Amino acid sequence: MSTPRRGDLPLHRLDVPLPHLLPFAIGSFDDIGPLSRADFPHRHAFYEILHITGGRGSHVLDLTDRPLDPPHLCVITPGQVHHWQDAEGLTGHVILFNEDFLLTHPEDAAALERLAERPWLRLRDRHDDIAHVLDAMEREYRALREGYAGVLNAYLHILIVLALRACDDAPGTERAPASGGRAVDVAGAFTRLIAAPGAAARSVAAAAKELGVSSGHLHVLVKEATGQTPGRLIRRRQTLEAKRLLARTDLTIRQVARDTGFADPAYFSRFFRRETGLSPGEYRAAVTARPGRVAGEKHHDPTLESLATARTPTVG
Repeated sequence: MSTPRRGDLPLHRLDVPLPHLLPFAIGSFDDIGPLSRADFPHRHAFYEILHITGGRGSHVLDLTDRPLDPPHLCVITPGQVHHWQDAEGLTGHVILFNEDFLLTHPEDAAALERLAERPWLRLRDRHDDIAHVLDAMEREYRALREGYAGVLNAYLHILIVLALRACDDAPGTERAPASGGRAVDVAGAFTRLIAAPGAAARSVAAAAKELGVSSGHLHVLVKEATGQTPGRLIRRRQTLEAKRLLARTDLTIRQVARDTGFADPAYFSRFFRRETGLSPGEYRAAVTARPGRVAGEKHHDPTLESLATARTPTVG
């Protein structure tokens, strides 16, 4: 966990455990550890999906208190503020991953933002299907069989699709009101906007114009709600799209630069190295050589802090 400045909320980062070399972890609340049920407000630099099958207490997300009434599914996106209140006996699954794990299905980033608008989704008739996928995902994670990274990617995509169906099935599918106010609303609209297909080249000014606010006001609201600036979130989205194109297509570096909003390939290369620690060519060579992990990547983006030596997944 990073050391916050006075007045800042703690920012939890994802420590990827050995022998796993993925920006992904799944386990029970006990497996993940005490921070999985932290009772103090904090933010994440990664995604978290909570599948709650039992327990008492409540979960506070973006200042809104939601009592437990299992079974629930909850998606927490990077930057959201949350904590547990009087929670006891929590059972179920905790899934942690960063944006790099969405490269196979980049559309899942927008889907996760949509699901985050319906926290504490009651699963009803979808619970058995979702529980089955999560059980299979955890078995695959622990077995470490050949090709497990691709299987986990597929399971995560299936889980997200099933959760969206549960969201569509649930009564009152409009966004639940949040007491976080305008900052939460605008930040949510902004993150959906930059996650939309073809939005990699969007500027802060263009996003502000589309949302009907000034660039300065957008900066204040997004920083208040997520702890990050709009520019930083756009750079993260550009980096993720560049990684996807480098890993999954045969486009040239020049073409990848163009498709992610950079007219100058040289500037794109400098940008990519600053964000990841590797040149675009080095990234493509490394991810092709070892699917599921990029050897040597520095991960300047705070979605992945370090490799841990513990066997069980942890947050810090």
